[in-house]
Amino acid sequence: MSLRRRLLVVLAIVLPVCLAGWVAWRSTRADGDRTPGAAPVPAASSPTASSSTAAAEEPSPAASPSLSPSLSPSGSAGPDGRDGAEDPDEPLRGRVVVLDPGHNPGNREHVREIARRVDVGTHRKECDTTGTATNAGYPEAAFTLDVTRRARALLEERGAVVVLTHDGDRPFGPCVDERAVIGNEAGADAAVSVHADGSGEGNRGFHVIVPARVTAGAADTTGITGPSRRLGRHLVDAFAEATGTGTADYLGGAVADTGLVTRGDLGGLNLSRVPKVFLECGNMRDARDAGLLTDPAWRDRAAHGIADGVTAHLLDTDGR
Repeated sequence: MSLRRRLLVVLAIVLPVCLAGWVAWRSTRADGDRTPGAAPVPAASSPTASSSTAAAEEPSPAASPSLSPSLSPSGSAGPDGRDGAEDPDEPLRGRVVVLDPGHNPGNREHVREIARRVDVGTHRKECDTTGTATNAGYPEAAFTLDVTRRARALLEERGAVVVLTHDGDRPFGPCVDERAVIGNEAGADAAVSVHADGSGEGNRGFHVIVPARVTAGAADTTGITGPSRRLGRHLVDAFAEATGTGTADYLGGAVADTGLVTRGDLGGLNLSRVPKVFLECGNMRDARDAGLLTDPAWRDRAAHGIADGVTAHLLDTDGR
């Protein structure tokens, strides 16, 4: 048999066998890949994926980009500035506090300007006054500015946004009506106007002035009398504890007991739309009180009393 005939015989045998094997393999392969309805193979995250695959692909809680709607990624306050995650180091984050240093060291050089009368709702009164001073000449305006700056630093450390009605950067004032407007426009959660009294020798102690209910002209304290009184009570407690001084002993028994005085003639309170009080830190005309008010260490304690009182008020969920 020639070589050519041998090759033809081999091919005649081998080719049919190979063709049959290929057809059988193709049929098996097609059945293994096909899914019902020719649907695409589901991804691992699909409900039809195996549980082990789904678990492997599911991000852990720590890696999840999803956050509570009220929190930003940093844990800071939400869109309204008040609903952020609580931070023990910054308990006042998202809160706004207005501190009002009573009077202004420059008022003495602008007597005519501060004598201008402004509307406080119930009546018209002077834009501002020079304030009092110790018998040795230490002015109330210098005291109030120093204490509010110290209190500002403490409140900012606790996360609050602190607004001062002035920072010694104005030639005089602001007027009493503008001081109220500053707090209103800031949307303050609490406002404290810091002062020192000018009563006679022998009269000692501090007190907090809270707004009476006033509805006259531009004045309407209806919405703030309750919150302001609560702020006042917290301030009395904290100031007494921080400074070791007592409530005023020259304004009657009720004041000595509570530390609170209610007034309806102060423009800074009458025109306020946010919880606000006045704090008279002591009597500058009494030698012993003056010794405290002129002492930087005591002023630091006074600042702590203010910051602690405001903090207690803002964190009070019971509305005491």
